[in-house]
Amino acid sequence: MDNEKNNQTIEEKPRDYLLSLSIFVSALLIAGAWIYTAGLKYQANQATGSIEKNILPPGGINLPISWGDLGVKMVDAGVIDKKKFELLYPSERNEMERLLSGSTSENLQINSENSGMILNLLWALGLGNKNDILEKGPMTDMRYGGPQNFASTAGWTIAQGNPMDHYSKHEFIVLTPEKQQIVERIAKNIYRPCCDNATYFPDCNHGMAMLGLLELMASQGISEEEMYKVALQVNAYWFPDTYLTIAQYLASRGIDWNEADPKEILGANYSSASGYKQILSQVTTPTKSSGGGCGA
Repeated sequence: MDNEKNNQTIEEKPRDYLLSLSIFVSALLIAGAWIYTAGLKYQANQATGSIEKNILPPGGINLPISWGDLGVKMVDAGVIDKKKFELLYPSERNEMERLLSGSTSENLQINSENSGMILNLLWALGLGNKNDILEKGPMTDMRYGGPQNFASTAGWTIAQGNPMDHYSKHEFIVLTPEKQQIVERIAKNIYRPCCDNATYFPDCNHGMAMLGLLELMASQGISEEEMYKVALQVNAYWFPDTYLTIAQYLASRGIDWNEADPKEILGANYSSASGYKQILSQVTTPTKSSGGGCGA
């Protein structure tokens, strides 16, 4: 499976980004509508039942990263308004308190129940952490009216004050030039099924959250190969139906999910909205998509 010719970098070939799902439209957006308040649900069927445990382990996945005191820092900086955040997850208060109020050396875990909360935490991190991708990348291209107009910025309604007051303002994670290059390189190769943009253009919540995850992994010395693997595991919890269907497609061609290349599966041919549409058209009994869009 070769995806290189479909993954030209932004510097090599400027592209017109698909914005229909992620530009913030004030007339349609209800306050907080982009914020996930629960785990992301999916529809399983007989065709996916045999592979579901490989993609969405019932016990979740321990990610190879430590959260540390990032939650405390984001609350102190105002990127997260703790009182607003607490109202979203009354049933997950213990975990939320641990991630927002203390410091932990334990690995961050994601599962079907907390996937929405993890998405929102990483969204806040990606939005607030100072990074060249936010300051020099497509988000600032004035063809799109400025970074304040996107779902990933205007949709973040649980900050203290205006979300743009925190956009690329805080040094929660400081990357060396080498690690910044790694993040940028990988961000250009990771797509999301809710739109046709790579993480390098984090115009929706999933893109901004993935940016935060990549920054966190790079800062803790995770290899590029492992970063792709983890990104695919996390994307699968954020878009469960999508990746169950992709796994079904691969299986129909004799390719085991565990043998597939995460970098290629995360590329435009599989994980972009248009790429997934092509995959979906070739699956005999696709799952019914029930979640994972840019809205809650």
